[in-house]
Amino acid sequence: MISRTVLIGLDGATFSILDGLMEDGIMPFLKNFVASGVRADLRSVVPALTPPAWTSLMTGRSPGHHGIFDFFRKESPQSHYIGFLTSRDIGCETIWAFMNDHGRRATLLNYPLTFPAPSIDGYVVPGGWMPWRQLRLGCHPAGLYDRLKTLPGFNPRELAMDAAHEEKALEGCRQDEYEDWIALHIRREQQWVNILRYLMQTDPVEMTAIVFDGVDKVQHLCWRFVDPRYAYTVTSPWEQRVRERCLDYFRELDDILAQIVRLAGPEATVVLASDHGFGPQVRTFFVNTWLEQHGYLAWADGEGPQSSDTAVLGMGHLARHVFLLDWERTKAYAPTPSGNGIHIVRSDEDHLYGVADAEYEPFRNHLMVGLRELKDPLSGEPVVAQVWKCEEVFAGPYLELAPDLTLELQDGGLISILASETAVAPRPQPSGTHLPQGVFIARGPALRRGARLPELSILDVAPLLLYSLGLPVPTNLEGRVPTEALEPSALQAQPVQLVAPSESSTVEPSPPQAGPVLDEEAEAEILKRLQALGYVE
Repeated sequence: MISRTVLIGLDGATFSILDGLMEDGIMPFLKNFVASGVRADLRSVVPALTPPAWTSLMTGRSPGHHGIFDFFRKESPQSHYIGFLTSRDIGCETIWAFMNDHGRRATLLNYPLTFPAPSIDGYVVPGGWMPWRQLRLGCHPAGLYDRLKTLPGFNPRELAMDAAHEEKALEGCRQDEYEDWIALHIRREQQWVNILRYLMQTDPVEMTAIVFDGVDKVQHLCWRFVDPRYAYTVTSPWEQRVRERCLDYFRELDDILAQIVRLAGPEATVVLASDHGFGPQVRTFFVNTWLEQHGYLAWADGEGPQSSDTAVLGMGHLARHVFLLDWERTKAYAPTPSGNGIHIVRSDEDHLYGVADAEYEPFRNHLMVGLRELKDPLSGEPVVAQVWKCEEVFAGPYLELAPDLTLELQDGGLISILASETAVAPRPQPSGTHLPQGVFIARGPALRRGARLPELSILDVAPLLLYSLGLPVPTNLEGRVPTEALEPSALQAQPVQLVAPSESSTVEPSPPQAGPVLDEEAEAEILKRLQALGYVE
């Protein structure tokens, strides 16, 4: 009998929140699931961000090998223009493609970077930043959308997330929007599990993978309402209502997890994993302001885009650096807040005022020293915890497209790309931000029961998933099968088998479908979103 595996992605899940919810009776099913399986902290990649982390989980490769560092990437090593990444930009084989090559089918639901849908043997309903009008064209195989739209409660407007939702999660919203915003994410998770149930019951496949991204969105916006350490700040009736709505979200998520495990059946392997963890961001580092203060960056208008109470990180100014910066006086800049990356302007025939090759390494080292010495003016603690050179974390065929420096802030926060009077400023209230330590929880016939393991790498998940399906593990995967999670008898009965990678493993062997044909209305909506992100003036 062919094994079946279910991968449940909980975007941004962290034990620092889940443990308290389990102990307080908010998530009783998850508590029992953990007790009957294995758990471990799960170390993310650098940066600890949704696109590179989920792509590493689904390929078993690090960002330097799959080419996904952020939501965006430079068009070429010399270009300052950045492009929004899609499934076509993943530069190595996915486990779904490997499974297909070995006779296994897969269903992918709300998985990042699955639009346009890869032509896998199975089903794809993409998630991520896409206009809801494109959802029909994004579903695979053809005709799937028409089947799904007959499901009770199916609402494509809410199912497909977009840049506006992402910006609201990171930048905040008005008080009167909080409760409705949390309710939206409860409805979205319910829709996704309805789709999963329909597909598992009508045509079960060997691997079903789904991502619930409401965990990330709720924690970004509502961290102080879910973190017990900030319970003392939740005093007003409105704050108490928001906290209760947050708990409602996690109650609903717990029920959804129970439904999925029942659908999977007792012989299935069920893996819960997050792309990264979460914690409080207490300050904002305006990295472009810091670069300006040190003479490394200049704004074209002399001022630059200013931060405000409703725009702290600069999500609305993505890609506008091409128009906002004075390239004759800029030697280093950060184009996006999400990847925490700094790009150095290299001197060439198109950028005569950049950093010459002979000066590059001294200049980069000088930046690193200054960043490490930066202190919070209020607390006196370092603002930057780590600074990595690109070759230290992005070694691989896509190295030249990576940021020259990548930062990890002391509080785990995201940088701001906006201009400000000061380079470092406290936040009025702590907000949720990414931390590198996520969660791994798994249960199945071959897995130990009630075991707490040492930290695993997110790169270990792909090998384990392949093992759970009875498949060999390609030798070019950078993780390993965590044998300490397995029962010795199961490992003896099914030893880990390795196999040489296919010749096409450096590129997607199952190419995405031809680009969707858009009607005028859909094209107009995309143009509006591109304008909002700064791609079109």
